[in-house]
Amino acid sequence: MGSIWDHHAKHLGDLVNANEELKAHLYLEQLMLFPVNIQDKIINEVSSLPKCDNEKIAEIISYYSFNA
Repeated sequence: MGSIWDHHAKHLGDLVNANEELKAHLYLEQLMLFPVNIQDKIINEVSSLPKCDNEKIAEIISYYSFNA
């Protein structure tokens, strides 16, 4: 993934790891312009990762960016 996706992934991973779900939703909504139902899907997928890995998070964000 590119450096922009890596940055988004790290920031989102940090929010999810800190149990800051509201901030994660706001981040996805304001910065990435994802609708609420897609935000929920992304956060659920990130939360269910066995290891919070930036590359995997970037893949999830990228997937929903192009398939939402």
